[in-house]
Amino acid sequence: MGKIISFSNQKGGVGKTTSAVNVAASLGILGYKVLLIDLDPQGNATSGVGISKKGLKNSINDVLLGDIEAKDAVLQTEYKNLNIIPANIALAGAEYNLYQEDGAERIMKNALETIKDDYDYIIIDCPPSLSMLTVNAMVASDGVIIPMQCEFYALEGLSQLTVTINRIKANYNNSLNITGILVTMYNSRLLLSLQVINELNKHYADKLFKTKISRGVKVSEAPGFGMPVYYHEKRAKGTDEYLSVAKELASRI
Repeated sequence: MGKIISFSNQKGGVGKTTSAVNVAASLGILGYKVLLIDLDPQGNATSGVGISKKGLKNSINDVLLGDIEAKDAVLQTEYKNLNIIPANIALAGAEYNLYQEDGAERIMKNALETIKDDYDYIIIDCPPSLSMLTVNAMVASDGVIIPMQCEFYALEGLSQLTVTINRIKANYNNSLNITGILVTMYNSRLLLSLQVINELNKHYADKLFKTKISRGVKVSEAPGFGMPVYYHEKRAKGTDEYLSVAKELASRI
């Protein structure tokens, strides 16, 4: 049975989507069968694997509305072992629709039950908010990966997100855990980065991924070409780092 992992952080611009796309692609490269679910109305994970957001026949929005089964929204990407359920701006209306449903928190979980056995990993890219979409993702998930930058405001956001995860665990999904905290846009030459890492080690040492994702041109460029960094530049530092994170994830869950 496949493991479902949500990538979540209510703060935007922390490398959440970049990390979801590249970890999913890296797991595929390692030989695992992977489904990436774009749960962000911006649809950046969709375009990040070369799928056009315009004119999508089916999307995650249709799945959440109950119009189609999850399997009917799956698209193959051109990348090894990687499929996607895409999203576009139509998903922005899902929040209101979800609030109208009984048992709204479990709609995603129920939808994925029919395809969970088809994959080794299902990676969900959550929106940058603690919304009903994010709650749905976490209720369906076995674990949460929290990408975060090395800045003190990020530490405050991490504390808030941890509280939310614990509430969802207590009320809806007692198997939910923080799979790991992934440091992104890391610069070892900055004193601030070292200070934040020290704070994380004090409070979350067992949750930190050993590999940190450095700031890198190739990682930033790759989404513009509609591809994960491995396929954009195999020799890039970010390629090696995301492969290392994928290996560590596979050893954790």
